[in-house]
Amino acid sequence: MILLNQGYVLLFFATLLVVFFILKKYQYSLRSLLPFKYIEKSITEDLLKQLYHVTSSQKTTDFKMLSGALKIPERKILKVVESMTQKGLILISDSHVTLTETGKNYALSIIRIHRLWEKYLSEKTGFDKSLWHDLAETKEHQLSEEETEALYEELGRPRFDPHGDPIPTALGEMISETGTSIVGIPKGTVAKIIHIEDEPKSIYRQIIKEKLHIGAHVKILTSENHHVIFESEGHSIQLSTVVASNIQVVLLNSQEVYEEGKVRLSSLIEGEHATILGISTECRGANRRRLLDLGFIKGTLLTLEYMGPNQNPRAYRLRNTLIALRNDQADFILIEKPQYDRTGSL
Repeated sequence: MILLNQGYVLLFFATLLVVFFILKKYQYSLRSLLPFKYIEKSITEDLLKQLYHVTSSQKTTDFKMLSGALKIPERKILKVVESMTQKGLILISDSHVTLTETGKNYALSIIRIHRLWEKYLSEKTGFDKSLWHDLAETKEHQLSEEETEALYEELGRPRFDPHGDPIPTALGEMISETGTSIVGIPKGTVAKIIHIEDEPKSIYRQIIKEKLHIGAHVKILTSENHHVIFESEGHSIQLSTVVASNIQVVLLNSQEVYEEGKVRLSSLIEGEHATILGISTECRGANRRRLLDLGFIKGTLLTLEYMGPNQNPRAYRLRNTLIALRNDQADFILIEKPQYDRTGSL
């Protein structure tokens, strides 16, 4: 089983990543190097996923739209569609293409694999989140049903992928949270991010550049027609409504408290003290365990004692130990700085 040796999985993805960027540079598709049998399976499954998303949005589509969405020549689409029709996966009426029940179940099985692999990449590897989607797109065509179930168990039977999308069960069932776009929420509202849409990529990159993530608390400062300004983990963030519309939130429940003083450890300046409030939900797997093992535990007092060249890395003293962290690691640790009155006393 591929899951029994994480080293082989990481090597696979590293090799795939190199090939992906080489092909991208020279404008070749990964499919162009594969046998036709695999190409047909890959296109079939991509078509089923696309049709499922179209159907979920209560829209219709035709051959031309599918060709454009998947960036596959229409002649190739038509050949595969003919095969899919014979297999009872789709129906064609007046050039519009729709899923049968069999096709819908097949689509959900591919979506399940894709979202499980994104979850695996987020928790078990060090790949940047901007790469998760493309890497999962390739791997989703390769796993058997048995391997998929092993992956599901390995990850602790997750309900959601790292973007907040629900992961279908083996029976095709999905449990999802109902959120609302962050756009248009009244000023002063506090909420929690539950979903970040990862497509289109250009918009997704703008969101992750601000280090926003699932589970992060936000407080709306301004909501205008063209932009939204909100606070998250001590930072004021402004996004255009086009970008912000890809973020969904829910109001905090009665057990959740918005902590006004919560900021990222990377905001500390040399000589400042702080108390650790916890580790961000964005920090998962081995990275989270490492920070906990180093002593970054809720309630611990620490001091920033030294900043390296360009202020990165930085050395923090906690429990009489000096520990160096890069700023991207320190971003995962949430702290509260001491509050002083006007005389400088605590």
